[in-house]
Amino acid sequence: MRNLGAIMLAGWLVAGSAGFGQTADDVFNRANELYRDGRFREAVDAYDSILDQGFVSAPLYFNLGNSHYRLGNLAETILAYERARRIDPSDPDIRFNLSLANLRTVDRIEAVPELFLVTWAKSLAGLFPSSITETTLGAAWILFFSILSVLNLAPRVSQERFLRLLAFACLAVVLLAGGMLILQLMETSDESAAVIVSNVVTAKASPDEQSVDTFVIHEGLKIRIQDSVGEWVRISLADGKVGWVPAGSCEAL
Repeated sequence: MRNLGAIMLAGWLVAGSAGFGQTADDVFNRANELYRDGRFREAVDAYDSILDQGFVSAPLYFNLGNSHYRLGNLAETILAYERARRIDPSDPDIRFNLSLANLRTVDRIEAVPELFLVTWAKSLAGLFPSSITETTLGAAWILFFSILSVLNLAPRVSQERFLRLLAFACLAVVLLAGGMLILQLMETSDESAAVIVSNVVTAKASPDEQSVDTFVIHEGLKIRIQDSVGEWVRISLADGKVGWVPAGSCEAL
């Protein structure tokens, strides 16, 4: 289990069944105790009570996912792990547990092939938190312009060749870190990502129960929401298939 970590505490939290007059830290620690005691349903309720107050963090979602996993709630497990990963995409435990949960899903969707460079860039971006990428980008940018300033003010310095090579290296780091940061921001700000929460869903060709069936999917599958009409949403799968499903059959990340 994880510590509360990045949750920002402010004031006091009414924690439902966990009791009154407790801070988020108290409720979180109590939830962890419930988990260790095997009282997973109560642990879920305690973690949810923290979320209901607006406190979020990767450790909170991670522990919530662990509790749902123990209860056999596949869709809720994947939702929690995916939300934890959006906050901290570089955490190896989150990625490992999410991969284990995904192995339990029924559907095996082959994603549309990407360019090698795109796949490589996404993998690289997932290795580091966005905070480290931002720091690296800022440091390389400052160093790059500092070197240019030195070369302009003193063009015949003894280490001119070395400084020029260092400037090119800094520029390369700026471009790489900038690209990684864009990918990380796109991942964390993507509002179209969702997870199927119904056991079985039959997608339709149009937002109408009487329309033609297009494909069948199951709980835990990650999809993207493209459009909505009334109580229907148009979704797309990783393999490019599209269809309409009831809005209540999926939940956005």
